[in-house]
This record gives sequence, C-alpha cells and structure tokens, in this order.
Amino acid sequence: MNTTTLGKLYLIPITLGENDPTEVLPITIKTTIAAIDDYIVENEKTARKFIKSIYPEKVQATLRLSTLNKHTQVEEHKKMLQACLEGRNTGIMSESGCPGVADPGAVIVKLAHQMGIQVVPLVGPSSILLALMASGMNGQSFAFNGYLPIEKSEKKSALKNLEKLSADKNQTQIFIETPYRNNKLLEDMLQVLQPNTHLCVATDITLETEYIRTMRVQDWKKTKVDLHNRPTIFIIAVV
Repeated sequence: MNTTTLGKLYLIPITLGENDPTEVLPITIKTTIAAIDDYIVENEKTARKFIKSIYPEKVQATLRLSTLNKHTQVEEHKKMLQACLEGRNTGIMSESGCPGVADPGAVIVKLAHQMGIQVVPLVGPSSILLALMASGMNGQSFAFNGYLPIEKSEKKSALKNLEKLSADKNQTQIFIETPYRNNKLLEDMLQVLQPNTHLCVATDITLETEYIRTMRVQDWKKTKVDLHNRPTIFIIAVV
C-alpha cells in the first residue's frame, strides 16, 4: 500500500513587470519559494530569474522545472504533477501575475483537483482585478473576455456586442490585447463605441510608468496616450 502523503500545488503569483518583488508581493511568496524545488512554469529562463530575485539564496542547480505553454502536449500534464504524487510540494508560476487566470496553468490546477492534490492559491497582483478596482466601474457584475478577434470587422462586432451586453446587464466588460496591437485597439474602440460609453485604460500596473484613466469615449478622442508594447487592460461600461 502506498502511504505517501501527497504534496500540495502552490499557485505562486509573480510581479507584473521589472520591479522589486518586495513592493508588490507578500513574504509568503518568498517563504514558499524557499521551501520548494519543483516548479511548473511558462518560461524556464524568466522563472529562474524571478526565483533568484525574490530568494537569492536558492541554489539554482536544485530546481526542477517543467515548462507549460501552448506547445505543451496534453500527455505531459500528468508528469508535471509527479512530484506531488511523490510527496513533494510543487509551485506553478505564470509569466506575469496570478497563475490560472488568463494563463495556461488552469489546466494543471484542474488536473490537480481530479488527482486529489490540494491546491493552495497565494496572494499576489492580478492586473485584471487591480484594473477593475481602479476603474470606478461596476465591481459587483463584471466579465473578463480575454482577447478580442484580430480581424477588423470581427473585432468591431465584438466591441459593439460587449457594449450592448454592458448596457443590457449593467455589467462591466474587461478585455486585453497583445501589447504591440494596443494602440490599434484603442483607435478601433474610439471609432466603434458610443460617445458616452465609459472606457478605462490601465497600463503598466504596479510599475513606475503606471497609467490608469477612466473617461467617456468622447473625452478619450481628445487624449493622446502611447500604449505600444505596454501590458494593458481595457474596460468598458455603459452607465
């Protein structure tokens, strides 16, 4: 009979950019990383860099990292939780912010539940929630819609649908874009959305260059802001 106690899966948030981890992360992140050597990460190089930044004493040679991204085969998922089955705690980290939220880590978390492995979420920055908090929009009813379609006509249709949904349900609508397409998305929004629709642009959250502003579309048309290659959350609401 196997009497091994299962290890736990720790969901470890990281910083949203190149800033001091101690400014935005609680001490529990450091103590958890100090105690764990097995990790599931999106990118090994950046994961090692983050671990070193928050806990320099960690011996990099002791780390065992599995890579989880859009290229990872489904049959590899269970292998990533082998350490938990052998009684060792495992950490999962996104490239930015909280794992499992707009992040491929969700598939591993789901699998952990199916395998009876305890999932432990740790406190850290979520750009989605921080943007919503700062937007002044309805925080009682909201939806995160991920990425909008790339094709122009489909994108404009999606924007109109989200605007209508916000009006019909009094629901805040949140979405994102690949950073190098931010300026084009903002341009499209100003063309498609109604003048009185509220729009929040939240970029570089928690960084020194942080910019968060909520205005009506008609007022955004008078404002100049460069969002190129800056991680940004977009929020709209018909109030």
